[in-house]
Order: sequence, then C-alpha cells, then structure tokens
Amino acid sequence: MAQADDMHTASGRFGLVAMLLAPIILVNSFVFLLPILNLFRISFNEALPGGGIGPGGTLENWYKLAEDSYYLEIMLRSVGMSLLVTLLALLCSYPIALYVHRAKGAWRTFLFVLVVSPLLTSAVVRTYGWIAMLADQGLINNALGLLGFSPLRLLYNQTGIVIGLTEILMPYMILALLAGFGRLDPRCEEAALTLGATPVQTFWRIIVPLTAPGIALGCLLCFVLCVSSFITPRILGGGRVFLLATEIYDQAIVTLNWPGAATLSILVLVIFGAALVVYTRAVNRLN
Repeated sequence: MAQADDMHTASGRFGLVAMLLAPIILVNSFVFLLPILNLFRISFNEALPGGGIGPGGTLENWYKLAEDSYYLEIMLRSVGMSLLVTLLALLCSYPIALYVHRAKGAWRTFLFVLVVSPLLTSAVVRTYGWIAMLADQGLINNALGLLGFSPLRLLYNQTGIVIGLTEILMPYMILALLAGFGRLDPRCEEAALTLGATPVQTFWRIIVPLTAPGIALGCLLCFVLCVSSFITPRILGGGRVFLLATEIYDQAIVTLNWPGAATLSILVLVIFGAALVVYTRAVNRLN
C-alpha cells in the first residue's frame, strides 16, 4: 500500500513538473528548435539563380564547405579572433570584477551601475564611437602624434575589431565573474596570508581556483557572443575582414545563396556546441 502511495506521489510530481515545463518547451520548440531544423534542411537544398531554393536534396553545399580553403580560413580566423577577444576581455575584466566584489555599501552599488551602464547603449553606437577613437586622425593617433610617435593603423582591420569587441564584451565578462565570485571566502585569503603566503601566491593558489567557475562561464559567454558578432566586425572591419557572421550575411543578403548561408549557420552552431562541451568538462573538473 505504501509503495502504491509513493508511486502515486511520484506520478503527481512528474505531472506537475511536466505542466510547469510545457510552456518553455513549446516556446523553445517554435522559436529555436524548428528554425534550426529548417536551416539544417535548407543546407541540403540546391541554390538557384536569383535567390531561389531548389526542391531537390544535395550535398554540394557541405562538400564546398569542406573542400574550399576559403571557408576553412574564415572559420579559423573567427575562432582564433574569438579566443583572443575572450582572453583580453578576461584579463581586463578580472581586476575590475574583483574590486567591485570587494567594495562595500554604496560604493559597490555605484561601481556595479558603472559596469552595467554600457549595456544600456546600443552596440552600434558604441562601435561608431570606436571609429572616432581608432581612425587615422582619431583620438588615439592624435595623442600618439603629440607624444612623438608614428600613427598606427587601428581601423578597418583585425586590430580594430579585437579592440572594439573586447570593450563591448567586457560587461558580460564582469557580470559572469561576479556571479562566480560567490565562492570566494575572505577567510581563506586571511588564512593563507597568516600562514606565510605572499599576496601573489594567495592570488594564484586561493583566489583564482575559487573563482574558476566564474572564469569558465565568462569565457564561454564571451566566446559565443564574439563568434556570432556581426555589427562590430562589419563596421570596424570596413568589409575587409571576413568572418563567419559577415560571410553568412553576404551569402544570404548579397549573393542570395540561402543554402550556403544555412550551411555556415549550422557550422556556427557546431562551434557553439563544441564550446559548450569544453565548458561542461572544465566545470566538471573544477567541481
């Protein structure tokens, strides 16, 4: 009798959980899963002149993606640049996040507002602001000229894109780090210093390991956002730096090759999946 009651209770809980999860499952199915499946289907269609999509199935798009070194170069450039931007965002954001975490009272609230405030401005506006900073006659090169240095080529190349994306993604990195700093116990640092550890040793052996989950989360978030970023690379690259996101746009809007654009989009999703696998394994090892 007790076993039957337990089964009835478990069944009731399962029904409640299913009912609560049903809305989000339906929403994700219609706005995420079905479009992805449709992209996957289109990637096996033939591209017709004028932007048409042929009804027949073909592997031509995937063969072209695998055999053409141009797409391999674009993928490697996109992944490499995303890794570089993620690393720079981490190095620039970690001290800021640690300082904000250790701040107290109203000062901490003020610093947190400063961290979040860039997110209230459109990425397009911030990108055009970087054009004024990085141009040949911009603020940075004018300052270098006053100091007697030669001007640098900072715009319409990979350097400008890296600088712009690093600044744009820093708030996301800082927020992710702050979320992971909850495990940071000041008493562990005090104990290490009391036992004779130097501040540098305390940082590398106490602070960094305790905040590693936040570091992993911030790196995953910045990498995914960087790989899929379009506006900033398009504007700061001036159409001269070809990445996966810009190539997808060109295939879909300029050349009207929708099957080709769908194939590249699935490739981006594969990269996202690989990044998620790496993140999951890293977190499991850290825990």
